[in-house]
Amino acid sequence: MKPKHILLILPALFIVCSCAEQPENDAQQQKTVVTDNPPQQQVGIQPEPVIWKEGPWHAALTIDTNGGALEIPFNFNLIKESPAKLKMIITNAQEKIEVSQIETKEDTITITLPVFDSVITAQLQGEVMAGKWIKNGNVDRTLPFKAEPGINERFARPNEPPASDITGKWQVTMNPDSPRASSIIGIFNQKENHLTGTFLTPTGDYRFQEGKVTGNKLMLSSFDGAHSFLFLADISDEGNLENGVFNSGSARSSAWRAVRNENFTLPDPETLTFLKEGYDKLEFTFPDLTGNNVSLSDAKYQNKVVIVQIFGSWCPNCMDETRYLASLYDKYHDQGLEIIALAYEQKQNDEAIAAISRFKKDLNANYDFLLAGPADKTAAARTLPMLNRILSYPTAIYIDRQGKIKKIYTGFSGPGTGEKYHQFAAETEKFILQLLEN
Repeated sequence: MKPKHILLILPALFIVCSCAEQPENDAQQQKTVVTDNPPQQQVGIQPEPVIWKEGPWHAALTIDTNGGALEIPFNFNLIKESPAKLKMIITNAQEKIEVSQIETKEDTITITLPVFDSVITAQLQGEVMAGKWIKNGNVDRTLPFKAEPGINERFARPNEPPASDITGKWQVTMNPDSPRASSIIGIFNQKENHLTGTFLTPTGDYRFQEGKVTGNKLMLSSFDGAHSFLFLADISDEGNLENGVFNSGSARSSAWRAVRNENFTLPDPETLTFLKEGYDKLEFTFPDLTGNNVSLSDAKYQNKVVIVQIFGSWCPNCMDETRYLASLYDKYHDQGLEIIALAYEQKQNDEAIAAISRFKKDLNANYDFLLAGPADKTAAARTLPMLNRILSYPTAIYIDRQGKIKKIYTGFSGPGTGEKYHQFAAETEKFILQLLEN
């Protein structure tokens, strides 16, 4: 029997956060979905229907490293909404990425992730999907993809009694014993073998990570359409994390290690970006998505509280910040809040406009978006010469009704950081209210 070619189309994806759930038992019953558009039949031959299994799937992206092939696993559920319509939900810990539209054509399926410019194409071989993930429309930036139905576990390694409970806050050293060594924060939550968490840096976080601790082995991974992350480490006899390996979907890996340290902190994000000496305000003019020039000095923004968002439509942390800012805008726009997003893009011209427009639409962001320049930070800094630098995407600049900059916040720690995100959201909303009242 020839393999059935499948093309998964997921254009209408959006992301929803919900309460974390423990993985269901692998024995969960699988349902069979028969699509209503089987391959074109030959005269006198009954076509074989394309069959999809409802329920849990285990997926993996494969990378070639110096140590051999390495898999970055993730999970999704396939749900039948109607005889001809399927829905997919990708899970990273508390994050549920809902793919609400899957279109099939003959025996092919294409999964297109709408927030970010990436596509999964696959072929059904028996019950297994096999294909590739293409990022940013670049066929040179692909990873092999496969998915198998009926598996809840994220990592195939059998569960053993954990050597330790690593729940808590850790000081993580990336690239130890190297001139590029840097310290970040790891936050983990372990329940028996199941592990969730994230890593915080001075410019953002690694969003929702999920995996396990089995024996003395730690393993975490995530896939959000823009990035694929894998963290591996050993738990030493002293309870530290050693021999860590981090991979973000390329042949190059980074080493890491960690020790418990509840008191470790990162640099204050309000001190990293600032106005150069001799400047007292922000000025710019960039085109909007229809080509009309927009300036901060326009009448629309006078006597208003303005947040200027420096971002890129390719950036997952920017997605998290945009979702938060969109809610602020909808809540306080009538009271005098304006937001201007300055997009620094990996692509230019019409392709950049299309990417920004998709980003804005999928995240329901009703404020103004402008095309400011290329994503390269050195080039981006030249477009805003009053700033000491552009260190991070995203960066948010808060301006009062008199046009004075009151705060510049570098980076964004999103909902994957848990309590830190909730604290940031509460403090920021309080700050916005103070600016609106003055």
